[in-house]
Amino acid sequence: MKSKIIKFTNCSCTFYTEANWDAIDTICNKQTTYIITDANVFKNHKAKFEKRNVIVLRAGEMYKQQATVDAIINSLLQMGADRQSFLLGVGGGVVTDITGYAASIYMRGIKFGFVPTTVLGMVDASIGGKNGVDVGLYKNIVGCINQPQFIFYALEFLQTLPLKQWRNGFAEIIKHAAVCDATLFNTLANHDINFYKNNILPLQTLIAKNITIKTNIVSADEFETGIRKLLNLGHTLAHAIENTYNLMHGEAVAIGITAAAFISEQRGYKNTLNKVAPLLQQYGLPTFAKFNVNKVMDILLLDKKKTGTGINYILLIKIGDAYIENLNAKTIKKYLDAFIKA
Repeated sequence: MKSKIIKFTNCSCTFYTEANWDAIDTICNKQTTYIITDANVFKNHKAKFEKRNVIVLRAGEMYKQQATVDAIINSLLQMGADRQSFLLGVGGGVVTDITGYAASIYMRGIKFGFVPTTVLGMVDASIGGKNGVDVGLYKNIVGCINQPQFIFYALEFLQTLPLKQWRNGFAEIIKHAAVCDATLFNTLANHDINFYKNNILPLQTLIAKNITIKTNIVSADEFETGIRKLLNLGHTLAHAIENTYNLMHGEAVAIGITAAAFISEQRGYKNTLNKVAPLLQQYGLPTFAKFNVNKVMDILLLDKKKTGTGINYILLIKIGDAYIENLNAKTIKKYLDAFIKA
Protein backbone atom coordinates (compact mmCIF):
# COMPACT_ATOMS: atom_id res chain seq x y z
CA MET A 1 0.00 0.00 0.00
CA LYS A 2 1.31 3.44 -0.98
CA SER A 3 0.38 6.69 0.73
CA LYS A 4 0.66 10.34 -0.22
CA ILE A 5 -0.45 13.36 1.80
CA ILE A 6 -2.03 16.26 -0.07
CA LYS A 7 -2.28 19.57 1.79
CA PHE A 8 -5.37 21.71 1.39
CA THR A 9 -6.28 25.08 2.90
CA ASN A 10 -7.15 23.98 6.42
CA CYS A 11 -6.21 20.29 6.51
CA SER A 12 -4.53 17.42 4.74
CA CYS A 13 -5.89 14.31 3.04
CA THR A 14 -3.96 11.05 2.77
CA PHE A 15 -4.35 9.07 -0.45
CA TYR A 16 -3.82 5.34 0.03
CA THR A 17 -3.31 3.66 -3.33
CA GLU A 18 -2.69 0.05 -4.35
CA ALA A 19 -4.49 -0.87 -1.14
CA ASN A 20 -6.50 -3.87 0.00
CA TRP A 21 -9.69 -3.70 2.06
CA ASP A 22 -8.14 -5.87 4.76
CA ALA A 23 -5.86 -2.94 5.63
CA ILE A 24 -8.69 -0.50 6.34
CA ASP A 25 -8.62 -1.25 10.09
CA THR A 26 -5.02 -0.05 10.27
CA ILE A 27 -6.12 3.52 9.54
CA CYS A 28 -9.51 3.79 11.25
CA ASN A 29 -10.91 2.25 14.43
CA LYS A 30 -13.41 -0.51 13.68
CA GLN A 31 -15.44 0.13 16.83
CA THR A 32 -15.88 3.88 16.37
CA THR A 33 -16.19 3.87 12.57
CA TYR A 34 -19.64 4.00 11.01
CA ILE A 35 -19.76 2.86 7.40
CA ILE A 36 -22.20 4.33 4.92
CA THR A 37 -22.67 2.28 1.75
CA ASP A 38 -25.44 1.47 -0.70
CA ALA A 39 -27.46 -1.66 -1.33
CA ASN A 40 -25.48 -2.66 -4.44
CA VAL A 41 -22.07 -2.47 -2.79
CA PHE A 42 -23.37 -4.18 0.34
CA LYS A 43 -24.88 -7.04 -1.67
CA ASN A 44 -21.75 -7.60 -3.78
CA HIS A 45 -19.27 -7.37 -0.88
CA LYS A 46 -21.30 -8.47 2.13
CA ALA A 47 -18.40 -10.29 3.80
CA LYS A 48 -16.41 -7.06 3.99
CA PHE A 49 -19.07 -5.48 6.21
CA GLU A 50 -19.53 -8.29 8.74
CA LYS A 51 -19.29 -7.24 12.40
CA ARG A 52 -19.09 -3.56 11.48
CA ASN A 53 -21.34 -0.55 12.11
CA VAL A 54 -23.06 -0.19 8.74
CA ILE A 55 -25.80 2.05 7.36
CA VAL A 56 -27.06 0.81 3.99
CA LEU A 57 -28.67 3.33 1.64
CA ARG A 58 -30.86 2.70 -1.36
CA ALA A 59 -28.74 2.95 -4.50
CA GLY A 60 -29.09 5.67 -7.09
CA GLU A 61 -28.88 9.40 -7.74
CA MET A 62 -32.59 9.73 -6.95
CA TYR A 63 -31.76 9.10 -3.27
CA LYS A 64 -29.09 11.81 -3.13
CA GLN A 65 -31.52 14.04 -1.27
CA GLN A 66 -31.77 15.73 2.11
CA ALA A 67 -34.23 13.06 3.26
CA THR A 68 -31.46 10.46 2.96
CA VAL A 69 -29.12 12.60 5.05
CA ASP A 70 -31.83 12.98 7.68
CA ALA A 71 -32.23 9.20 7.78
CA ILE A 72 -28.45 8.77 8.21
CA ILE A 73 -28.42 11.22 11.11
CA ASN A 74 -31.27 9.39 12.82
CA SER A 75 -29.44 6.08 12.37
CA LEU A 76 -26.22 7.53 13.79
CA LEU A 77 -28.08 8.77 16.85
CA GLN A 78 -29.72 5.39 17.39
CA MET A 79 -26.37 3.63 16.99
CA GLY A 80 -24.71 5.92 19.54
CA ALA A 81 -22.33 7.81 17.25
CA ASP A 82 -20.75 10.78 18.99
CA ARG A 83 -18.26 13.55 18.20
CA GLN A 84 -15.35 11.10 18.32
CA SER A 85 -17.00 8.80 15.79
CA PHE A 86 -15.75 8.49 12.23
CA LEU A 87 -17.86 8.19 9.06
CA LEU A 88 -16.53 6.04 6.22
CA GLY A 89 -18.26 6.28 2.85
CA VAL A 90 -17.83 3.06 0.87
CA GLY A 91 -19.37 3.44 -2.55
CA GLY A 92 -19.60 5.55 -5.66
CA GLY A 93 -20.01 9.29 -6.01
CA VAL A 94 -23.49 9.40 -4.53
CA VAL A 95 -22.34 7.64 -1.36
CA THR A 96 -19.20 9.73 -0.91
CA ASP A 97 -21.05 13.01 -1.57
CA ILE A 98 -23.70 12.12 1.01
CA THR A 99 -21.19 10.80 3.55
CA GLY A 100 -19.05 13.93 3.44
CA TYR A 101 -22.10 16.15 3.81
CA ALA A 102 -23.61 14.11 6.66
CA ALA A 103 -20.28 14.06 8.51
CA SER A 104 -19.88 17.81 8.05
CA ILE A 105 -23.17 18.60 9.77
CA TYR A 106 -23.57 15.74 12.28
CA MET A 107 -22.92 17.17 15.75
CA ARG A 108 -21.53 20.20 13.89
CA GLY A 109 -18.89 18.13 12.19
CA ILE A 110 -17.09 14.82 12.66
CA LYS A 111 -14.18 13.33 10.74
CA PHE A 112 -14.73 11.15 7.69
CA GLY A 113 -12.99 9.20 4.93
CA PHE A 114 -13.83 7.52 1.64
CA VAL A 115 -13.38 4.14 0.00
CA PRO A 116 -14.54 4.82 -3.58
CA THR A 117 -15.81 1.67 -5.28
CA THR A 118 -16.35 2.97 -8.83
CA VAL A 119 -14.01 4.36 -11.46
CA LEU A 120 -15.86 7.68 -11.32
CA GLY A 121 -15.52 7.79 -7.55
CA MET A 122 -11.82 6.96 -7.68
CA VAL A 123 -10.78 9.53 -10.26
CA ASP A 124 -13.19 12.37 -9.54
CA ALA A 125 -16.17 12.31 -7.18
CA SER A 126 -14.32 11.45 -3.96
CA ILE A 127 -11.50 13.95 -4.58
CA GLY A 128 -11.64 17.63 -3.75
CA GLY A 129 -13.95 17.98 -0.76
CA LYS A 130 -17.21 18.74 -2.55
CA ASN A 131 -20.03 17.16 -0.55
CA GLY A 132 -23.77 17.59 -0.86
CA VAL A 133 -27.13 16.56 -2.20
CA ASP A 134 -29.52 17.41 -5.01
CA VAL A 135 -32.76 19.32 -4.58
CA GLY A 136 -35.25 17.94 -7.07
CA LEU A 137 -33.71 18.30 -10.54
CA TYR A 138 -30.99 20.65 -9.32
CA LYS A 139 -27.66 18.85 -8.91
CA ASN A 140 -25.48 19.42 -5.84
CA ILE A 141 -27.27 22.65 -5.00
CA VAL A 142 -26.89 22.10 -1.22
CA GLY A 143 -23.64 21.09 0.45
CA CYS A 144 -20.19 22.16 1.56
CA ILE A 145 -16.50 21.91 0.78
CA ASN A 146 -14.85 19.80 3.46
CA GLN A 147 -11.93 17.44 2.94
CA PRO A 148 -11.91 13.78 4.04
CA GLN A 149 -9.14 12.53 6.30
CA PHE A 150 -8.21 9.96 3.70
CA ILE A 151 -9.24 8.30 0.45
CA PHE A 152 -8.55 4.57 0.29
CA TYR A 153 -8.18 2.89 -3.11
CA ALA A 154 -8.99 -0.83 -3.06
CA LEU A 155 -9.32 -1.88 -6.71
CA GLU A 156 -10.87 -5.19 -5.67
CA PHE A 157 -14.21 -3.37 -5.53
CA LEU A 158 -14.03 -2.85 -9.30
CA GLN A 159 -14.28 -6.61 -9.89
CA THR A 160 -18.06 -6.42 -9.51
CA LEU A 161 -18.50 -3.10 -11.30
CA PRO A 162 -20.90 -3.30 -14.28
CA LEU A 163 -19.61 -2.19 -17.68
CA LYS A 164 -21.94 0.81 -17.71
CA GLN A 165 -20.26 2.06 -14.53
CA TRP A 166 -16.81 1.69 -16.08
CA ARG A 167 -18.04 3.86 -18.95
CA ASN A 168 -19.52 6.28 -16.44
CA GLY A 169 -16.08 6.84 -14.89
CA PHE A 170 -14.22 7.21 -18.14
CA ALA A 171 -16.28 10.29 -18.98
CA GLU A 172 -14.48 12.08 -16.14
CA ILE A 173 -11.09 10.66 -17.17
CA ILE A 174 -11.59 11.95 -20.72
CA LYS A 175 -12.70 15.27 -19.24
CA HIS A 176 -9.45 15.59 -17.29
CA ALA A 177 -7.45 14.85 -20.43
CA ALA A 178 -9.40 17.33 -22.54
CA VAL A 179 -9.02 20.06 -19.92
CA CYS A 180 -5.29 19.87 -19.23
CA ASP A 181 -3.44 16.80 -20.51
CA ALA A 182 -3.14 16.20 -24.26
CA THR A 183 -0.66 13.37 -23.64
CA LEU A 184 -3.21 11.50 -21.52
CA PHE A 185 -5.81 12.15 -24.23
CA ASN A 186 -3.55 10.48 -26.80
CA THR A 187 -2.88 7.55 -24.47
CA LEU A 188 -6.60 6.99 -24.03
CA ALA A 189 -7.03 7.08 -27.80
CA ASN A 190 -4.69 4.06 -28.06
CA HIS A 191 -6.74 1.90 -25.69
CA ASP A 192 -10.30 1.10 -24.61
CA ILE A 193 -12.19 0.05 -21.51
CA ASN A 194 -11.46 -3.65 -21.97
CA PHE A 195 -7.74 -2.90 -21.94
CA TYR A 196 -7.96 -1.16 -18.57
CA LYS A 197 -10.39 -3.71 -17.12
CA ASN A 198 -8.00 -6.54 -17.91
CA ASN A 199 -4.65 -4.91 -17.12
CA ILE A 200 -4.23 -3.93 -13.49
CA LEU A 201 -0.92 -2.03 -13.79
CA PRO A 202 -2.07 0.36 -16.55
CA LEU A 203 -5.29 0.86 -14.59
CA GLN A 204 -3.35 1.74 -11.44
CA THR A 205 -1.22 4.16 -13.47
CA LEU A 206 -4.32 5.74 -15.03
CA ILE A 207 -6.04 6.23 -11.68
CA ALA A 208 -2.87 7.66 -10.14
CA LYS A 209 -2.54 10.09 -13.05
CA ASN A 210 -6.10 11.31 -12.59
CA ILE A 211 -5.60 11.68 -8.83
CA THR A 212 -2.59 13.89 -9.58
CA ILE A 213 -4.48 16.00 -12.12
CA LYS A 214 -7.38 16.68 -9.82
CA THR A 215 -5.43 17.17 -6.58
CA ASN A 216 -3.04 19.60 -8.28
CA ILE A 217 -5.96 21.72 -9.43
CA VAL A 218 -7.93 21.49 -6.18
CA SER A 219 -4.96 22.22 -3.93
CA ALA A 220 -4.31 25.35 -6.02
CA ASP A 221 -7.96 26.46 -5.89
CA GLU A 222 -9.83 24.53 -3.22
CA PHE A 223 -12.89 26.79 -3.11
CA GLU A 224 -13.31 27.11 -6.87
CA THR A 225 -12.59 30.78 -7.44
CA GLY A 226 -10.36 30.22 -10.47
CA ILE A 227 -8.66 27.26 -12.13
CA ARG A 228 -10.85 24.62 -10.44
CA LYS A 229 -13.78 25.86 -12.51
CA LEU A 230 -12.14 24.20 -15.52
CA LEU A 231 -13.07 20.81 -14.06
CA ASN A 232 -16.68 21.72 -14.83
CA LEU A 233 -16.10 21.00 -18.54
CA GLY A 234 -19.29 19.32 -19.76
CA HIS A 235 -21.03 19.72 -16.44
CA THR A 236 -23.04 22.86 -17.17
CA LEU A 237 -25.26 21.01 -19.64
CA ALA A 238 -24.81 17.67 -17.85
CA HIS A 239 -26.35 18.93 -14.61
CA ALA A 240 -29.34 20.25 -16.54
CA ILE A 241 -30.08 16.99 -18.37
CA GLU A 242 -28.90 14.27 -15.97
CA ASN A 243 -31.85 14.12 -13.61
CA THR A 244 -34.36 15.54 -16.09
CA TYR A 245 -33.75 12.73 -18.57
CA ASN A 246 -32.66 10.02 -16.12
CA LEU A 247 -29.12 9.75 -17.47
CA MET A 248 -26.09 8.36 -15.68
CA HIS A 249 -23.68 11.10 -14.62
CA GLY A 250 -21.01 10.00 -17.09
CA GLU A 251 -23.50 9.84 -19.93
CA ALA A 252 -24.67 13.37 -19.21
CA VAL A 253 -21.08 14.61 -18.88
CA ALA A 254 -20.11 13.00 -22.19
CA ILE A 255 -22.96 14.78 -23.95
CA GLY A 256 -22.02 17.97 -22.13
CA ILE A 257 -18.37 17.70 -23.20
CA THR A 258 -19.44 17.17 -26.81
CA ALA A 259 -21.70 20.22 -26.61
CA ALA A 260 -18.86 22.26 -25.10
CA ALA A 261 -16.57 21.22 -27.97
CA PHE A 262 -19.31 22.18 -30.42
CA ILE A 263 -19.72 25.60 -28.77
CA SER A 264 -15.92 26.02 -28.72
CA GLU A 265 -15.88 25.61 -32.48
CA GLN A 266 -18.67 28.18 -32.79
CA ARG A 267 -16.46 30.54 -30.79
CA GLY A 268 -13.64 30.02 -33.28
CA TYR A 269 -11.60 27.21 -31.69
CA LYS A 270 -11.54 24.45 -34.30
CA ASN A 271 -10.27 20.88 -34.22
CA THR A 272 -11.79 19.89 -30.86
CA LEU A 273 -15.15 18.32 -31.70
CA ASN A 274 -13.62 15.92 -34.22
CA LYS A 275 -11.30 14.60 -31.49
CA VAL A 276 -13.52 14.65 -28.43
CA ALA A 277 -16.60 12.95 -29.87
CA PRO A 278 -14.77 9.89 -31.34
CA LEU A 279 -12.87 9.28 -28.09
CA LEU A 280 -16.04 9.40 -26.01
CA GLN A 281 -17.68 6.97 -28.43
CA GLN A 282 -14.61 4.73 -28.28
CA TYR A 283 -15.26 4.33 -24.56
CA GLY A 284 -18.94 3.54 -25.09
CA LEU A 285 -20.28 6.97 -24.14
CA PRO A 286 -23.05 8.94 -25.86
CA THR A 287 -22.23 12.21 -27.57
CA PHE A 288 -25.70 13.42 -28.45
CA ALA A 289 -29.22 13.47 -27.07
CA LYS A 290 -32.41 15.23 -28.02
CA PHE A 291 -33.56 17.50 -25.22
CA ASN A 292 -35.93 20.37 -24.67
CA VAL A 293 -33.71 23.46 -24.83
CA ASN A 294 -36.23 25.68 -23.04
CA LYS A 295 -36.51 23.22 -20.15
CA VAL A 296 -32.73 22.92 -19.98
CA MET A 297 -32.32 26.70 -19.94
CA ASP A 298 -34.71 26.98 -16.98
CA ILE A 299 -32.39 24.71 -15.00
CA LEU A 300 -29.19 26.33 -16.27
CA LEU A 301 -30.34 29.70 -15.03
CA LEU A 302 -30.30 28.33 -11.47
CA ASP A 303 -26.93 26.62 -11.89
CA LYS A 304 -24.19 27.32 -9.32
CA LYS A 305 -21.99 28.61 -12.15
CA LYS A 306 -24.43 31.42 -12.92
CA THR A 307 -23.15 34.95 -12.43
CA GLY A 308 -24.86 38.32 -12.59
CA THR A 309 -24.17 38.63 -16.31
CA GLY A 310 -24.47 35.04 -17.51
CA ILE A 311 -23.05 31.57 -16.96
CA ASN A 312 -19.38 30.63 -16.73
CA TYR A 313 -19.09 28.04 -19.49
CA ILE A 314 -15.98 25.88 -19.82
CA LEU A 315 -14.78 25.65 -23.41
CA LEU A 316 -11.74 24.27 -25.26
CA ILE A 317 -9.09 26.21 -27.12
CA LYS A 318 -7.60 22.84 -28.06
CA ILE A 319 -7.24 19.40 -26.49
CA GLY A 320 -5.47 19.90 -23.16
CA ASP A 321 -6.23 23.61 -23.00
CA ALA A 322 -9.58 24.72 -21.52
CA TYR A 323 -10.78 28.19 -20.65
CA ILE A 324 -13.73 29.94 -19.01
CA GLU A 325 -16.04 32.20 -20.96
CA ASN A 326 -19.02 34.00 -19.50
CA LEU A 327 -21.92 33.52 -21.93
CA ASN A 328 -25.32 35.12 -21.58
CA ALA A 329 -28.45 32.99 -21.65
CA LYS A 330 -29.47 34.07 -25.15
CA THR A 331 -26.11 33.01 -26.58
CA ILE A 332 -26.14 29.64 -24.81
CA LYS A 333 -29.66 28.94 -26.03
CA LYS A 334 -28.62 29.76 -29.58
CA TYR A 335 -25.71 27.32 -29.39
CA LEU A 336 -27.78 24.55 -27.78
CA ASP A 337 -30.48 24.96 -30.42
CA ALA A 338 -27.79 24.53 -33.08
CA PHE A 339 -26.20 21.59 -31.22
CA ILE A 340 -29.35 19.46 -31.14
CA LYS A 341 -29.91 20.16 -34.84
CA ALA A 342 -26.32 19.42 -35.91
